[in-house]
Amino acid sequence: MKRIKVVDVLKSTDFGTIVNVKGWVRTHRSGKSVDFIALNDGSTIKNVQIVVDPTKVDDATLKLVTTGSCISVVGELVESLGAGQSVEIQCNELVVYGTCGSDYPMQKKGQSFEVMRKNAHLRLRTNTFGAVMRIRHNMAIAIHKYFHEHGFFYFHSPLITASDCEGAGQMFQVTTKNLYDLKKDENGKIIYDDDFFGRSTSLTVSGQLEGELGATALGAIYTFGPTFRAENSNTPRHLAEFWMIEPEVAFIDLNDLMDLEEDFIKYCVQWALDNCADDLEFLNKMIDKTLIERLKSVVKGSFERLTYTRGIEILEEAVKNGRKFEFPVSWGMDLASEHERYLVEEYFKKPVIMTDYPKEIKAFYMKINEDGKTVQGTDVLFPQIGEIIGGSVREENYDKLMGEIEARQIPMKDMWWYLDTRRYGTCPHGGFGLGFERLILFVTGMQNIRDVIPFPRTPKSADF
Repeated sequence: MKRIKVVDVLKSTDFGTIVNVKGWVRTHRSGKSVDFIALNDGSTIKNVQIVVDPTKVDDATLKLVTTGSCISVVGELVESLGAGQSVEIQCNELVVYGTCGSDYPMQKKGQSFEVMRKNAHLRLRTNTFGAVMRIRHNMAIAIHKYFHEHGFFYFHSPLITASDCEGAGQMFQVTTKNLYDLKKDENGKIIYDDDFFGRSTSLTVSGQLEGELGATALGAIYTFGPTFRAENSNTPRHLAEFWMIEPEVAFIDLNDLMDLEEDFIKYCVQWALDNCADDLEFLNKMIDKTLIERLKSVVKGSFERLTYTRGIEILEEAVKNGRKFEFPVSWGMDLASEHERYLVEEYFKKPVIMTDYPKEIKAFYMKINEDGKTVQGTDVLFPQIGEIIGGSVREENYDKLMGEIEARQIPMKDMWWYLDTRRYGTCPHGGFGLGFERLILFVTGMQNIRDVIPFPRTPKSADF
């Protein structure tokens, strides 16, 4: 008999039909005359109740049906008389595929997220992580759907690269060399002539630079893939391996870029509200009781737009009025998360798009304003998250871009191909980067970025 997913069984009204469901046992309650099994197969946050007459299933088999065990049930779909579900299955046949002993780590209710991270290979079976992963899937679908509907082309930038987009140098090296016998020149530098690519290469920190090449040929592209940063940050907001969405658009100005950022993120949040209702209701109840209200508020209102300079003025006024920040406020500083969240959560009480940052604290490729001091960078700041999007209009002028590259001492040998976009038919263009996991953090209400990716990669942790 063909298996039916639990999500479809719960929607069915074909009472009296015989159905087959398979999945993992959430709970098993035994009574004198009847057993109740809550079964989940991952297709929905909800369980289907299996009602078992102990006279129809032998006692030895029923004893194997413990929390976490995997079973197949064939039975009659009936209307449920109990509260909490509209249908249930009267069991005719039960087969145990996989038993699960009392040492099963996910057996207890209410265990800490830290304990579950140590068992990341099994935590996916819990209600919370099932909900998060289904929402993660839906956000990926929403992203592709949005860009496809708006005429963008999905562009695959390389994962192995010889250039450092951010200029921070925090990259994972890729090599086939014998690390126990490295050839070095007279200056002690490693010789890469015999390495696989014949040069030093690393895992990408961003697909933006290659994305710019795509935009100057196809008009509008987006990348969506894994990125890697060897940043030794043990915080609830950082991962060494994460996913990035990076659209890049030719002939876009700062206002159009901000419109794109706002429209895109509202689309994604609305998609979650429309397509993940059951999972969001569960997370709203169990993780963050203001989650759904916050998601709806982002979609309803417009984002506040202000310059970095005005943002600093607001923060300085707050300090004068007695507001204490851990990090001091001054023009030219890189805003800390506490500053961003003050502007979003306390001052404006809505998402903020901040623009025109000091050029010294932003990347070399951002377009320099006429004042010579600021650049057309644009960060989207969100409640509870801080920065969720970072973008800019790119500097399309060859001489100005070269000036920044030389001033920052960026090795030219790695940048020649990028500069060709400014030498041959340069055009105004811009784009942004959205950390996928930060979007998932916001949409799920989870507090730690390690809990919105199946297998987190962090300093000293690469299990599973």
